[in-house]
Amino acid sequence: MTEEKLLQLEASLNDFKGEMRQQALAELKKNFNQSGNEEVGATHNLHCHTFYSYNGYGYSPSYIAWWALQNCWFAAGIVDFDVLDAVDEFLAAAQQLNVRGVCGLETRAFMPEFSHAVLNSPGEPGIAYHMGVGFTTGEVPAAAAAFLKDMRAKANARTQNIVAAVNGFLAPVTLDYDKDVVPLTPAGNATERHVCAAYFRKAETVFSDESDRVRFWAEKLSTPAEKLTEIVNDRVQLEALIRSKTMKSGGPGYVKPVPEAFPLLKDMNLFVRQCGAIPTIAWLDGASDGEKDVDKLLDAHIENGAAALNIIPDRNWNFKDPAVAEKKIFELNRIIAAAQKRDLPIIVGTEMNAPGQKLVDDFDCPALAPHLETFVDGAAIMFAHTLLQQINKGYLSAWSGAEFRSPRAKNEFFASFGRQATPAAIAALRTLPSDCSAKDLMNAAK
Repeated sequence: MTEEKLLQLEASLNDFKGEMRQQALAELKKNFNQSGNEEVGATHNLHCHTFYSYNGYGYSPSYIAWWALQNCWFAAGIVDFDVLDAVDEFLAAAQQLNVRGVCGLETRAFMPEFSHAVLNSPGEPGIAYHMGVGFTTGEVPAAAAAFLKDMRAKANARTQNIVAAVNGFLAPVTLDYDKDVVPLTPAGNATERHVCAAYFRKAETVFSDESDRVRFWAEKLSTPAEKLTEIVNDRVQLEALIRSKTMKSGGPGYVKPVPEAFPLLKDMNLFVRQCGAIPTIAWLDGASDGEKDVDKLLDAHIENGAAALNIIPDRNWNFKDPAVAEKKIFELNRIIAAAQKRDLPIIVGTEMNAPGQKLVDDFDCPALAPHLETFVDGAAIMFAHTLLQQINKGYLSAWSGAEFRSPRAKNEFFASFGRQATPAAIAALRTLPSDCSAKDLMNAAK
C-alpha cells in the first residue's frame, strides 16, 4: 500500500459516515495483516474521547482502535461525555483488529456529602466529574434507558444555552446552533469545544481581513492585540481562549450549576451497574478542598458504589516549575497509594478532548515509571471485565462475588486474565458452561 493510499484510508476512518469508516477499516486490516504485527508492549491509553463527544484530533472510535493496533498498544479505551454512541463501533473495531478495547462514559454528578467543597469540577462545590467504565454495548437495559436519555438531553440543553448567551456577547459573530454547531458532530452531541470551534470558523467568515479579526477578538476577549496577532490563526490557542473568556466562570456563557441540574452520584452509579459496567472515580490533581482528604473522598465514593479510579497522569506531573511538579507528583503518589489500599483498580489516559493533548502518556518518565505495572493491571482488569461481562462473569457480577474470597484475589485474577486474553478469546469463552470456574476461564483464554 502506498503512503498516499494509507493516508486516504486513515482519513476515511474519521469520516462522519459509518459505512465509510467500516470499509476503510476492513481494507486497512487486510493490508496490515500482510505486513505482520509486532509484539504489544505496556503502552496504553484508556481515556480517549472520540468525535462522538469531542476529540481534539477528530478521531473516530474506529480510528482509535486502528491507532492502537499500529502502535502496538497493550489496550485502548474510549470515553465520551453523556452518550454511549461510540461503544458498539469501537468494540466491533477492536474485535476485528484483536485489540484489547474498553468503553466508558463520563458525566457530571452531584455528591451531597461534599455540597460545600469543590471536588474535580473547578469552582463548582459538590459537582463531580464521574465515570462508568466497561460498557459492552450502547444498547442499555430498559431500566436504564430513561437515565441515559435524560443525561443526553440535559447536556444538549446546556450547550444550546451557552450558545444563546455567548451570541449576545460576540455579536456580530453569532452562531445558528443547528447550522453551525451540530454539523461538527456525527450524532448531534455538541460540547463546549464544538461551540468554540464554530466561533473560530464564524469569525473567519465575518471578518475575512485578519487585522479586523484581531481587533474583534482583542476587544471581546479583553486580550492585548499583540497577543491576538500571535494566535488569531492558531486553533488550539484561540479556541482555548474563547472557552476560557466566554464559557468558564465569569464569562457571559457561564451558568453557575445547581445540584438539581445533575444526577445524584449514587443514581449515576446505579445506571452504570445496570448497564453491566463499573462505576469509576475521576481524579483531578489533589488541589481542591474535596480532594485533599483522599481517604474521606474515596470512602464516600465507595459507599456510593464506585469500584475503580481514573487518573489523567499528564496533569499530575508534567509542569516546567519544579516546585509545582513536586507537589503534583506527591498528590499523585498519595492517591495511588490510597486506591491500592482499598483494592481499587487504577486506569489512566490522556483524554484527547482538546487539540495538543498527548496521544499517549510518557510512561518512562520518573513520575510514572514506578506505577506502570499498576496501570497495566488496571487496563487488564477493565479489558477482562469487558470480555467476561459478555458471558455474565464481569468484575461486579454475581459470579465474581461468589468466586473470589477477597477483592485482592479478584483483582489478581482479572489482571492475569486481561494480560493473557485478547478479544479473539470470546469464541472459546462462549462455549463454557455457566458454572465454569476462574481456572476454566483462564484455560479457555490461552
